[in-house]
Parts: sequence; structure tokens; C-alpha cells
Amino acid sequence: MFRRSRLLVPLEDRGPLRVVFVITCMPVGGAETLLVELLRRMDRQRFAPELCCLKFRGPLGDALVGEVPVWSGLLLHKFDVAVLGRLRRLLRRRAADAVVTVGTGGDKMFWGRLAAWSAGVPVICSALHSTGLPDRVELPNRLLAPLTDAFIAVAGAQATYLAENEGCPPARIRVVPNGVDTDRFHPRWPDKKLRAELGLPEGAPVVGIVAALRPEKRHDVFLDVAAKVRNAVPGVQFLIVGDGPERPRLESLAGRLGLADAVRFLGTRGDVPEVLSLLDVFLLTSQMEANPVSILEAMASEKPIVAPAVGSIPEVVVDRGVGRLTAPGDADALAAAVTELLAAPDRASAMGRAGRERVLSHWSVGRMVEGYQDLIAEIYQSKATRRRQPLRRLRPPVVREKRP
Repeated sequence: MFRRSRLLVPLEDRGPLRVVFVITCMPVGGAETLLVELLRRMDRQRFAPELCCLKFRGPLGDALVGEVPVWSGLLLHKFDVAVLGRLRRLLRRRAADAVVTVGTGGDKMFWGRLAAWSAGVPVICSALHSTGLPDRVELPNRLLAPLTDAFIAVAGAQATYLAENEGCPPARIRVVPNGVDTDRFHPRWPDKKLRAELGLPEGAPVVGIVAALRPEKRHDVFLDVAAKVRNAVPGVQFLIVGDGPERPRLESLAGRLGLADAVRFLGTRGDVPEVLSLLDVFLLTSQMEANPVSILEAMASEKPIVAPAVGSIPEVVVDRGVGRLTAPGDADALAAAVTELLAAPDRASAMGRAGRERVLSHWSVGRMVEGYQDLIAEIYQSKATRRRQPLRRLRPPVVREKRP
């Protein structure tokens, strides 16, 4: 395996940069949804984005077919080292100018960067959307740090975590905050038809969560909170949007807690903005987060937030300003905060309005796209300019005559 060097043409003298985003697959999730927005919104005058799913496309990958070039099926099994050659050939064939691996650790981060380096791709970045278990930067991925131009964090707190806990060189960490489509996620009147479809009683307060059903999201804490809030607020209803391996266990737990008539597992939804319109309070119960998209979507929809103070959440959710923060895993405190907001709808509405203003100022999808574009262009141009410097000619030595 040898790295091929390339003659880099400065940005002002060439066409769009071809950027290949490498990910394992594209299920419905926060990082994947952000990637869809990024691929669709990059400036086509400056960038030509492509998607490479090492395994299979998944539903969001399928949705992009016909919009951008989509490649899949390069990694056949866990120990398929031949993926390196397949991916290297693809990157050379597509004349990739930049590769961005999406996700913390794993095959996509390892094979994506190694193939990019061996194919002579000028710009190599890794976007790390999650923090802590179960996603970690393993030793093999840490060893490839010298090949990486930038590690992209989604928040300041995550940048610190990556430097202190995941072996990412601090000088190469760049922060590009997540962003949401504030035109799609905006305040709206509750969808009465959807409310009826879901069997929500008229006038009943509604609390909801949008998160994949994975252990680190702690839906068991959500259900514990639901049971406590129900004791204080009779008739309250709870919506869980998302799917995943924890669903059977959680449905069983809801039954044991006597919540079968109060909690609805909605699975993956394509109408999340409409579901959010039904909520009085958005509740997140994760034990770890980087910069959760679901909170940004809820804030953009003017919903008050109750969440644990983990990861970058305190950077986004101002306690008593746009919602309430508690210690992680503290079901009693979370329940008290939810109950407090349900009892004070005017205050909750004011928090929701303040939340949308914060998203518009700091976490719009446009700002996120600009961040990625500026970073990729900056790295490429710095290398093109450096390689273009002419060699300095040696001047002949000046011989001075000696005076007699």
C-alpha cells in the first residue's frame, strides 16, 4: 500500500471539490439525518458531495439515491480487510478531493481514513457525533490520528471530551455545531387529526421523547419519570418516537409500571414536526450526549425542554431559561421539572419561544453546512498553496575582494 501524491490546483483555478462522506449505513438517526441535510445543501458551485455506505444504504441512504452519487456494499463482513482495496479504488476512480468519515470509531472511521490516505486524497476528516459508550475511538483508530487533518466535534464540551478521553490531538479538533431546518421545525398549532389517530384524550397534557431505543438513551428512566408524573398529573400522556433493540424490554417495563394506557411507542416517524406539535414538554433522559438533534428540533418547535445536564446539553439548554436541567438519571428531579412546567403553561410557552430564538441564532442547518464547507475548503487550499510554492533558487556566493 503506497500513498499517491497529487498535484493540487488552488480553489480559484478549479471546479467543485468532490467530497465523499463515509459511513457504515444510513438508518433513521440524529447523525444520519444531519448528513442528509449536509449532502442536500452543500453549495454545488463549490462542492460535489457523494455518499459511501460501507455496508448497506438503509432508509435515509435510499432517500438520497438520484440526488447524489451513493455507493454501498464495500464491507462484506467484520473481518473483510479487502474493503481497503475496494474503497481505495472507489476514491481514486471518483477523484475524491476530501473524505469525511461520519461516526465515532468503528470500521467507517478506520477504513475510510486509511483508504483515503493510500488513495492520495488531500483532505481527510472525521466527524464524531457521539460521546462515550458505546461509541469510542479504539486504539487502531487512534493510531491513524496523524493521517487526519481534522476531528470534527459538534460542541465545545465534546471537543474537550475528545481531547481528554478519545485520543484526538487538540490542535486538530474543530467544532462545527449541529444544526436543524428551522423552516421545517417551527411552532405550529397541534395537529388535531394526528392527535385523534394516536388516541390522545382531548385536553390531556402530552410529554414526549424522540430518540433511538438504545441503552444510552435511558428510556427506562423516561418510563420511571412517566409513572411519577402520572401520579401528580392524572390523565397525562407520553409519546416515544424512535425504534431500536430496546423496544421489547421497554414495552414490557411500561406494562409492569401500569403505563400501558398512557405511553405510546410510535416507532420511526416521518412526521416528527407534527408529533412535536402535540407536546407540552419535551423530555430527554440520556446518560450521555454530544449535541442531540432532537433537543434542537424541539426547541425550534418552541417546546420547553427537560433534560439531564450531560455533554453539551448545558451549552444549549439554559436552565430556567429554555427549560430545566437535572442530574443524569435522577428520575425524581426530572419528574418534578416536568410536573412544574405542566402546571405553568404560560411559563413553559415563554421558555419555548426563548428556545427557538437560541436555535435561530446558533444552531440553524445553514450555519452547520457553512462550517463544513469552510473547513474542507480551508484545509484543501492550505495544502494546494503550500505545494505550489516554487523552489527557491540558490544564489551564487558573493565574493568580496580582499584589500591589500
